[in-house]
Formats: sequence, C-alpha cells, structure tokens
Amino acid sequence: MSREVLIHVRRGGEFLVAHRSPDDYWHTIAGGVEPGEAFHVAALRELREETGLEADELQRLGEFAYTRESWEDEPGLRVHVEAFLVDVEPGWEPELNEEHVEYRWLRREDAAELLFWPEPAALLRSLP
Repeated sequence: MSREVLIHVRRGGEFLVAHRSPDDYWHTIAGGVEPGEAFHVAALRELREETGLEADELQRLGEFAYTRESWEDEPGLRVHVEAFLVDVEPGWEPELNEEHVEYRWLRREDAAELLFWPEPAALLRSLP
C-alpha cells in the first residue's frame, strides 16, 4: 500500500485549490510520503515544495484509502491518505511549483465543487 498526504489550505473563509499539470484537474495540495517519513512531516514538506509555505502547525483531519485509476501511475494500487488542515495569514499567496499551473481561493462549497476527487471534497465539506 502506498502512502500520501492531502492538505487543505484555509485563508479566512476561503480554501486553496490548485490546477495540476499535466493531469489537468483541480486538487488540494497533496503528495507522496517518502519511506520512513511520518505523515505530518510529509505534509509540511509538500506544503513547502508545492506552495512555498513554511508552516509550523497542522490540524489532522482524518484518513481514507482509495484505489488508483487506470490512467494513473500504478493503476489498481491501494493508497492510504492522511489529511490535514493549515490556516494561513490574510494576504498570503502561494508560490506554485511545476506541478500546478494556476490556483484559486474559493469559499468552501465552491472549492469542494471544483475538486476532482470526491474524498478531498467530502473532507472539505465536513470541516466545522
């Protein structure tokens, strides 16, 4: 089983969604957990690599598993995902890496509607 992290980035009442390239879909910040790496450490690393954010604190949201689709690398592989939330200061903007071509700040329901995968959308909708 592979391991991944997913991080919802919240700025006040809005959430960050990023357009992934070359896969051409909208997603949260996410990525793989390296061998021997703890989930929360991987989440902090992915935030730094994909957005430039040097976060100190993450809130754990939960976990889920999924099976990779036929068009993804290693189709059929089961993936265990741990999800986190990070709050950023008003006015903060991400510095996207090459994995993304654009981003948007959206209200919760608009962000959930735009997300490609159902699990991140469901987690976003479940936030208090």
